[in-house]
Formats: sequence, C-alpha cells, structure tokens
Amino acid sequence: MATSDYGGNLGWDYATFFIFVIVSTLVPLWGRFFGRKEKTKAEYVFGMGTISVGAMMLSIARGTLGVRSLLGYPSELFYRGSAMWETLYGMVTAYPIVCFVFIPVYFNLGITSVYQYLDLRFNSRLVRCLASGTYIVRALLILGCTLYTPAVALNTVVGVPYWASLLLITVTTIAFNLLGGLKAAITADVIQGVTMILIMIAIVIQSMVNIWGIDEIVTIPAEKGRLTFFNFTGDLTVRVDTTSAWLGQLFMSLSIFGCQQSFVQRYLSMGSFREIQRTLMTNVPIIIILFTLVWIVGMGIFSVYVDCDPMAAGFISKIDEIAAFFVQDKFSYLPGFLGLFMGSLLNGALTLNVSNINAAATVTWEDFLAPLPCFKDTRDKKQLKMIRLIGAIYGVVVMGIGFAVGLLSGVIESSMLMTSATSGPLLGVFLLAMLVPAANWKGAASGMIISHIVTLWITFGGLTIDNQTPLLPTSVEGCTNETFAQSIARPSDSWLLSTITNAPPEVPFQNITATDSSSFQFPESIYAVSYMYYSLIGTFITMVIGTIVSYATSHPDDAYDQRLLHSAVHKLSRALPGKERCYVVNPKIKPKFETNLQGQCNAAFEEKP
Repeated sequence: MATSDYGGNLGWDYATFFIFVIVSTLVPLWGRFFGRKEKTKAEYVFGMGTISVGAMMLSIARGTLGVRSLLGYPSELFYRGSAMWETLYGMVTAYPIVCFVFIPVYFNLGITSVYQYLDLRFNSRLVRCLASGTYIVRALLILGCTLYTPAVALNTVVGVPYWASLLLITVTTIAFNLLGGLKAAITADVIQGVTMILIMIAIVIQSMVNIWGIDEIVTIPAEKGRLTFFNFTGDLTVRVDTTSAWLGQLFMSLSIFGCQQSFVQRYLSMGSFREIQRTLMTNVPIIIILFTLVWIVGMGIFSVYVDCDPMAAGFISKIDEIAAFFVQDKFSYLPGFLGLFMGSLLNGALTLNVSNINAAATVTWEDFLAPLPCFKDTRDKKQLKMIRLIGAIYGVVVMGIGFAVGLLSGVIESSMLMTSATSGPLLGVFLLAMLVPAANWKGAASGMIISHIVTLWITFGGLTIDNQTPLLPTSVEGCTNETFAQSIARPSDSWLLSTITNAPPEVPFQNITATDSSSFQFPESIYAVSYMYYSLIGTFITMVIGTIVSYATSHPDDAYDQRLLHSAVHKLSRALPGKERCYVVNPKIKPKFETNLQGQCNAAFEEKP
C-alpha cells in the first residue's frame, strides 16, 4: 500500500471524511429523534410504508451492485479483463423472472419473513429452517466482503490498520441497527448511491484528462486484451466465460432477488403489486447504466496506468487497492475529494451491513426463536428489541468474517465464490415450492440437504487443487519519477501500516501459468469446475432430488393452499389428466388484502418436522 503526505490537503480530506460520514449517518436517523419512531416490529422491518418508489429503486440497485463493486470491478478489469462484465446478462434476465414468478406468490401472503412461505407451502419447520439457515450463513459471508472493502481503501490511502477499520465500521453498524430500521437504511442508501455515482463520473473525467482523449479509454484496454466479449469456450473449468457469466449470475441473482429476505423485505414494503412491478422493471436500465459505469471506471484507470502498474511497481500490495490508489494519486490537487471517496465507501458498507443484518436478524427471530415455547407469547415491542439484539450479535460475527476475507484473492472473487456456493439449494427449494405441485416437505428437505452436501464438497475440494487463473500481463516500462503524484511514496514499515494478521502481502505480479484442467482425474476434475456454476448445480440437484422423493413419498390426502403455487402452474396442474389434487385454504395465511378464495376440500394442517 502506498503512503502519502498531502500537507494542507490532508486536513481537508480528514474533515470531508468525517463530515460526510456524520451527515450521511445522522440524516437517515433524523426521524428517530424528531419524527415518528418505529413502535412495532412491522414498522421496523418494512419502513412504515412511507418509502418512495424512487428511493426504493435506488436502494435495490445499490444493493444489487454492492459497495465492493467500486473497488472490485475496476481491479477485475485491470488484472483479469472484462469477462466478469458479462454477468450483467444474468442480472438483467433475473429481474423479469423475479417480477412475474416470485413476487405474485409472495405479495398477498402477509408474511414478515420470506421463509415463512416455505413453512406454509410444505407445512414443515425443517424445510423453513434449512432455507433460512442457508440465507443467514450466506448473508453473513457476503457482509464480511462488504465490510472489508472500505478497510482496503483506508489502509491504502492513510495506512489505517485493517483491524481498526473493521472495528470502527462494526461499532457504527451496531449503533445504526439499534436506532434505525429499514427506512433509515434506505435513506442512507440513497445518499451513498448518489455520492458514488458522482465519484465514478469524476474518476472517468479525470482519466480522460490524464490520457488527453476520450477514445483512448476504449482503445487502450482493447489493444491490451482487456475487452473480450462473447467468449463461448465450452470449458466448464474456465474461471469465467460468457456462458458461465450469464448462467452463473442468473441463478445467483434469482436466489438473491427472489429468495433473500433483504430484497423481498423491500418489495413487500411497497403498497401495491403494480408498484413493485414498475419498480423492478424500471430498475433494469438503471442497473445496466450503473454496472457499466463501474467498468468504465476500470477502463479509465487502466488507460492511465497502462505503462506503469502500481502493483508491479510496488506501490500497492493487493489488486483491490488500484481504485483507491488512483483517487489518492490523481485527485491530490482537489482538497477533500479523497476524504469524500473514503467516506462514501465507509458509509456504503455501513448501510449495506445495516439493511442486511436487519434482514438476517428478522429471519433468525421469526424462524428459529419465535417458535420456541419461551418466546411464544412475546409482545411486539419485546420482539423488536430481540431483533435489534440479534442484529448487534451478527455485527460482531461479520467483523470476524471480514478479517478472513483479507486472506482470499480479491473481494469480487471472494463474494462470487461465497454467493454461488450457497445460492443453489436456496433457489432450488423455492422453485420446487412454486412450480412443482406434487412437491412435499420430504422431497424439499432431502433435495436441500443433498444439494448442500454436494455443493460444499465441490467448493472445499476446489480450494485443495492448484487451478489458478493467471493475471493478465502488466507493464512498468513507462514508470518515471513523474508518473505518480509527488506526495505518493512506497509503503513503509511503520506500526501504523501493520494489520492484526501476519499474512504476507500479495506478490506484486507473477506470470502464473494456468493449470491444464485435462490432466485432472476424478474427483479433481469435478473440483476444477468454475465456481460460477455452483449455483446452477445446487439448484438442479435440489429440484431433481426434491421432485423424485416427493413423488415417491406422496400421499393421496396431501393438500395445500393453491395461493402458494404460481397461478399458471396451478391452472396447468388442474388441466392435466389424472386424479384432481385437493386444494384448501390454509388458516395460517393472513393476507394483506381480503380474498374470496374458498377451499375445494378439507384437510388437517398438522405440524411436520
């Protein structure tokens, strides 16, 4: 990591940093002190129904990309090329599927936790707890990546130890979580989202100024092999190509947008189904623009440093530090900009942590603690306090995960691996519930358990083999004494730059030779499959095993509420030949709006395991 001495500008940067963090934290909490406070669990979880469509759109868009994208994707393009850019296809494809498949089923059920749906559909606490447990683990792992992101920037620019940054963000997150609910998190999302967009535009403009042109931002990366699209290799072991980017991200995005509490929580806070549809579909062009802008930032940074790679020159030690280093280097003339950049990253990690910890805590309470005998008659206000307490505990857990992320190869690689490994079983059981009328709790539980075992086996097996993807070559031939700002210096060994771990820094650059996957034997050949396919594999296994077991264990008296199936699937199942299934109105469902749906038969809803 580089160190710097801005002289007078350093004071401006510190002032801007603290002012931005304080303002962006206090504004969302204004209503907590001077407005109407959340008095019930529903108000805390769903934002009291006072969240505007525009704010919700920006919050969903920023939650889709995450704060780690500003540091991760530019470094991905700089050192690995544009292959991961094509994950955009999967994100865009997922939105209409979520809008017209998942949301129609959820909207009128009157549920707080999305995993209540599985309990209603399968009448099984086992299936519900398997799904919610999967979500909680995934949420905490991803939040560890998010928490680590601003720590990289602070360590790169001013040498703040990783442990100090992680501790600061964790303490602030816990305080924010205790004081505000979903509404406060979304307000903070809007502030941080607008700020990040302006910062990205400024970086692109500064890149154009440095290379004295507009076309060069595209032509230079293209000439150096950074822009390669529509690469259909047909090789499942390639880290990422067009096929794995699209399919892998599609299944990950469906699991996140359609089955993740933090997103469904946002959808259900809106007043009507039409409003949800409009918000989601309008979000598609917004996501395309924002996602593309992040990669253009990477193209601009690469164009500036094409002949002098800061990592190869020894000024930074991790690939994720390249964007923060650029801001430190090229904006040294602009007092306060560096502080704004770091403050925005810190605030971004904070708000994402709050909203996701809020969701994970809600799921933990609803699915694991509330059913226990000792909590059965807990009043609403006490439930709210319990959710906040659980959120505080999760904040500490996430901090521990953040330390572990620093040992992996980049925030994008880490987050993709964690998301893909945990998405398949979760998505599979929801699709099984909505689209397979014959599915029962035995099939759903069997499918999830087997899928988890296989996916985790492949994931941990993949970490045991040497299947490294080489970084693209960079150059230091153009490095001179004037390449970087005079305030930039190589890292020192001062106590301020040390971290809590003793992990050695990354080697500035190595021309790693890619491993020949054809030389692998079983089971190494399975381990070599790209992590981008893990979500697809997990979904497929869950649905196939779940369907087979359900048919094998079906009972003539099996019944469920037809509202828990997708309407098109229900109509199709009624039209198919064979014995007509029995549909009932589940008394556990308390819809938001009154319906005239009557059951066609009677059945007892006995509690299953």
